[in-house]
Amino acid sequence: MSTIFRATPRLLHLVALSLLMAPIPAEAAEARKGPDAKPVLPAATTDIVELPLNPTLPTGQRVCTAKTASGLGYLVLRPATGDKPAKADFVLVNYIGYLAATGVVFDQGMRTAFAVSDVIPGFTEGLQTLAKGGIARFCIPAAMGYGPDGSGPIPANSDLVFQVELIDYKTAAEVEAMRKEGAAEPTVEGQ
Repeated sequence: MSTIFRATPRLLHLVALSLLMAPIPAEAAEARKGPDAKPVLPAATTDIVELPLNPTLPTGQRVCTAKTASGLGYLVLRPATGDKPAKADFVLVNYIGYLAATGVVFDQGMRTAFAVSDVIPGFTEGLQTLAKGGIARFCIPAAMGYGPDGSGPIPANSDLVFQVELIDYKTAAEVEAMRKEGAAEPTVEGQ
């Protein structure tokens, strides 16, 4: 019995070695030509989505038709009426940010909360033009974005585009009242 167990690893090694030495299919051999050649995938794997997922928006969705005096481009996609947030307010938004030149998405968020003044100048200005429920596209010139420094996946001097939906906003006073209310200790009846 011990002879069988000793022979099994050798048999496995021989089988594995023969598989490794099998001829390379023509498609795979063709893919190995040249240092810049991309591999040709067999048909069964072409449905695999490459990761990380980096969507690219078409040119038509990178255009704004109007401009503010500061140079911020905008396009109202879904108008809304009512009050608009001020620079000191806090917003809740859905957004997607992408590069104007290529359409490559660099950031997106759903139900994201932040202070209007805590973002790049072009985004701050754009937020102040939206009423609750409104959706707009903002075309932000590099000078109103990250400028010559860039940031993470955003190259230096990149013009940016954001699609933003204003879900809700609160004034700084409302947020402060909510914080105080949350910090107050709960009371139990009878104590």
